[in-house]
Amino acid sequence: MTTRLRYQGKVVIVTGGTAGIGLAMVREFARQGSMVVFCAPKSEVEKGQVIQKEIQDSGCAGEVYFQVCDLRIDSDIQRLVCVTIERYGRLDCLVNNAGDILPPTKIDDVTIQDFRSLVELNVFGVFLGSKYALPHLRRTKGNIINMGSLYGDLGYKNGLTYTSTKAAVISMTKSMAISESQYGVRVNCISPSNILTGIWRRLANMSPNPEAKLQEGKDYQLMGRFGTPEEVALAAVYLAAEGTFCTGLNLVLSGGAEIGFAKKSQVDAKPGPSSSGSSQEGGDCKVPPLAGQKS
Repeated sequence: MTTRLRYQGKVVIVTGGTAGIGLAMVREFARQGSMVVFCAPKSEVEKGQVIQKEIQDSGCAGEVYFQVCDLRIDSDIQRLVCVTIERYGRLDCLVNNAGDILPPTKIDDVTIQDFRSLVELNVFGVFLGSKYALPHLRRTKGNIINMGSLYGDLGYKNGLTYTSTKAAVISMTKSMAISESQYGVRVNCISPSNILTGIWRRLANMSPNPEAKLQEGKDYQLMGRFGTPEEVALAAVYLAAEGTFCTGLNLVLSGGAEIGFAKKSQVDAKPGPSSSGSSQEGGDCKVPPLAGQKS
């Protein structure tokens, strides 16, 4: 019996497509008969070309093409969309997958340069990708899939930078869904919990006990394991192909991580003298007097 291809003949752009969730999406869309243009920065050229050849040689029903693109550079994103249209003549789906994360860091130690760089990739990259893709998606009544995060809704300790960017992506998804509905363009978001990717392994290896950190990552899910990139890819294909009544949706793909009460208190058992909020001390800073007030 012939298996029906779920997104045959459609043209898809996947950003950040050389590793982790993005690579799984490139493979799954190609397996479902799509023409997929995927991108990564110049440093990933060799890897991207190897992936392109590997998937083409696998005999999959679709086709893939690698394009260099740094999502922090406006002209690179414009070129990514132009190359796709020049090559295939249309665009049906944009997957804004590319993103990064900083190690958990107290706000006191976060530099504006690090935060700005993360915002440029995680937020501006989504904005610009959507901006340049939408004129073509409106013609095909296509769709956009953004990558959020469960942490964008819930937050996590010392994760202000990452969670802020993902909360912005979730909000952008809803606003774009409203604006683009008049053109028949659907805009949705996937917010995973802990997915076992290279980024997660990198963060675990920064901890004193990587194996314990990985076990901690598993334990956040009711299902007692990490999600896989392939599971996220299947969710993306669903939103593109079958989820035709879904728009403005934030699809939480979490293994149950967000449900149920848990011990959460961050309060010290023996609070210091200023923990009540009643202290008038200014620490090392001298508070300037109000205008017109004598010091």
